[in-house]
Amino acid sequence: MAFSFFKPRSKSPQEIARATKDSLLALDSPTVVEVKVLEKALEEVDRNFSAIKVILCGDGEAEPSPDQILQLTIEICKDDVIPLLVHKLLIFGWQARKDLALCWSVMLKQQVGDIYCCVEYIENHLDLLDFLVVCYDNKDAALTCGSMLRECIKFQSLAKYIMDSASFQFFFKYVDLPIFDVASDAFATFKDLLTKHSKEVSEYLTCHYDEFFEMYEKLLTSPNYVTRRQSLKLLSDFLLEPPNSRIMKQYILEIRYLKVIMTLLRVFVANPNKTHEIKIILSKNCEKLLDLLNSLSMGKGSEDEQFEEEKEMIVKEIERVSRVMNRERTS
Repeated sequence: MAFSFFKPRSKSPQEIARATKDSLLALDSPTVVEVKVLEKALEEVDRNFSAIKVILCGDGEAEPSPDQILQLTIEICKDDVIPLLVHKLLIFGWQARKDLALCWSVMLKQQVGDIYCCVEYIENHLDLLDFLVVCYDNKDAALTCGSMLRECIKFQSLAKYIMDSASFQFFFKYVDLPIFDVASDAFATFKDLLTKHSKEVSEYLTCHYDEFFEMYEKLLTSPNYVTRRQSLKLLSDFLLEPPNSRIMKQYILEIRYLKVIMTLLRVFVANPNKTHEIKIILSKNCEKLLDLLNSLSMGKGSEDEQFEEEKEMIVKEIERVSRVMNRERTS
């Protein structure tokens, strides 16, 4: 019996890119409607994804070659494999989606000179971002798409496109979905969009102020407690960014948002179990908060009387916390 002591020749990056494209295109074959044929086609996709992952991430025994990583990324862009990876992911199996998310993260970081190859490709095919956003409607693929979107959002140009696109409005629905895992992932992506690039966020809020805060108010008043809590925290996070100072001042002076502002303050101030960090913040900003509260007024009426009562309670609590913290500092 003859034995071969030689490993089969490894495929080159060019061959892997071409084989991956062919296997993805095969999913469009008319015969794929048959279950067995589809399963076989997806197995071929899995094998190619495994080969891509070995080049991009290594095989556990040897470190990946930077030259091969870059070459494979270039070939995937050149052969227009990226649109196929995105548009076919809804029919991939769990392992294939997992591998794709990992490989996507590595490929987006590859650059030739100052140019990120995949980022440049996506900039020229921005509809891919729209597709990834609406994939939150598919509970099986939602987490993979969310991971891929957050990798894209790390890049200024791609984040700006999503914010300026019609797809951005879908996040106000996705973060409040009844499926907890999907809603949480969508909120993580939404948060990155509003906090990763403060200059672009400020420009967006300036241009879409009314539209954005009308939609955001629905999150702050959602019947879902988790949505309300996360949205309040995120609101304070992005409004306190230095480029958003003008937006914050405009927001807190708007009569229509007084109830939201009071809710935000009530969450931190009226809580009997305030953390030490919150107490320090209230104490250090006591005068500013009191000036803000004293400037708030809704008018007359039973609802307005309740507003004034809540405001008075918050003012007294801020003053009390400030006195306590001042005594602690001087003792």
